[in-house]
Amino acid sequence: MTETLTLRKTALNAVHRAAKAKMVDFGGWDMPVEYSGLIAEHMAVRTGVGVFDVSHMGDIQLRGPRSLAAVQQLCMNDASKLAVGQAHYSAMLYPNGTFVDDVVVHKLSDNDYLIVINAGTREKDVQWVRSQIGHMPGVHVNDFSDYYTQLAIQGPRAAETLQKLTSTDLSGIKNYWFTWGQVCGLYNVMIARTGYTGEDGFEIYVPSDTSTSARVWHEVMAAGAEFGIVPCGLGARNTLRLEAGMALYGHEISDTINVLEAGLGRYAKLDKPSFVGREALLGIQAAGGPKRKLIGLEMIDRGIARDGYPVAALDGTRIGEVTSGSPAPFLKKNIAMAYVPVEHAVVDTELAVEIRGQLVKARVTALPFYKKPKKSAQV
Repeated sequence: MTETLTLRKTALNAVHRAAKAKMVDFGGWDMPVEYSGLIAEHMAVRTGVGVFDVSHMGDIQLRGPRSLAAVQQLCMNDASKLAVGQAHYSAMLYPNGTFVDDVVVHKLSDNDYLIVINAGTREKDVQWVRSQIGHMPGVHVNDFSDYYTQLAIQGPRAAETLQKLTSTDLSGIKNYWFTWGQVCGLYNVMIARTGYTGEDGFEIYVPSDTSTSARVWHEVMAAGAEFGIVPCGLGARNTLRLEAGMALYGHEISDTINVLEAGLGRYAKLDKPSFVGREALLGIQAAGGPKRKLIGLEMIDRGIARDGYPVAALDGTRIGEVTSGSPAPFLKKNIAMAYVPVEHAVVDTELAVEIRGQLVKARVTALPFYKKPKKSAQV
């Protein structure tokens, strides 16, 4: 008899279904992949504003007098440089320098840190954190993943949308900083200027009960109506982050890919005395660096490079594999990311992607493919 797996649901599941979202199994979660269509949702975020339910993400709090020491040992970036109210991109690594997960670390206070982790790795990440620093005196580990509904309001009109719902001056929040304020009549809501789309935007954390979550969702939608706000699913989230050259766990980063190969060495602060994976990264550097590298590919000939397709030299020799690939709705090109040997990773090198047995030409391009226009900060 086959056991039926029950999908987990966010507090907004009924809202998504009422909006006729197309739902899919995403890492054991019943999540919307699209509402009005991937291209429309993608373009709304690039040109106006969109809202995503990202409540499936995980939240681990490290609290206590040795919380900084715990974060420093767990994560590769240097949390000692964070001010209260500041966040940064980081990762938890295995001893060989590959990824447990990439994370965003928030400094809530001098003895209080929040680590936001990925949905598909939640249980594994929590177990890893407990196994690495759970024994440390002076630090308490709490899994608050199910306590919050997390909404990502993204796009050039995101600030104008959210500003209608809060008295907090959003123009005072810089990129990768956060504050606590009143939002939709709720007190002590965390408001972070973060996101995963390559656009300006905010992520807000509200109580995860269904009625509060639904009310906030609908108020955000009403506030953004004049800017053409649309609800967005995982499909647009993926194409937006791909255009912005952002890594996705299980694709550009995994337990078989190290930090230096992934081009994320700038976040690994090797001058820190110690963190899990540091010695391995130093060893790779000492041996001359990684042998392969993550590259961007722009298709020259007609064809879409999909995840998992082989990448070859022009003579047909297979040299790598596409990690993420798709049409780019805003750029109007077919793009991909892939790992190839470093000698093939030079920008403007012509390679090929094998699509249904045919070699289709592509050009190595710098990452990211898309950068938002210079002009944000103001509301």
